[in-house]
Amino acid sequence: MMTLSEKCCAVISIAALLATATHATTLEQMNLAQLARAAQVVARVRCVSSESRRDSGHIWTFTRFSVVEAIQGSPEATLTVRLPGGREGHLTENVEGVPRFSPGEETILFLERTRPPRQAGGDEWSVTAWGEGTFRIERDARTGRESVTQDSSRMPVFDRGTRTFRAQGIARMPMPVFLARLAAARKEGTFK
Repeated sequence: MMTLSEKCCAVISIAALLATATHATTLEQMNLAQLARAAQVVARVRCVSSESRRDSGHIWTFTRFSVVEAIQGSPEATLTVRLPGGREGHLTENVEGVPRFSPGEETILFLERTRPPRQAGGDEWSVTAWGEGTFRIERDARTGRESVTQDSSRMPVFDRGTRTFRAQGIARMPMPVFLARLAAARKEGTFK
């Protein structure tokens, strides 16, 4: 049985741990205008392949995409996106909030150019704000209508004002509405 002193120490330890965890998961939400300003390219893309390999002591995932439609910028027909984490052999490095893609999947990505690759083959890209710059495309099987869902809409974000966690972001927004809002955000820079 724990003494009162031991119980108090345990409660304080747990509270300190939770406060640290809360601080570590705090994100500041970017709106569409901020995402568009940060990205050199915004494009509808289709995942062609994805492979993980070690580079500079860490595992990175390199995903190749074919560009279906350029929305902002002038991307090449294929892009390579480099993101931290992945699986190489029996080792896995997982980085919270980093999107992963499957061959055939279509998404709208906000992309920033990273350092030039060490091998020939063109530029490397990263997804702006990872989950915030990733919009999964879903097609209704019955109607064929498309909608988009932002990866970050599935992640709880800490709201300092209310001191609670809540999901934010775009979820199941019809594609025409999303594209219209994105166009307005790019033009005016004021969309939230």
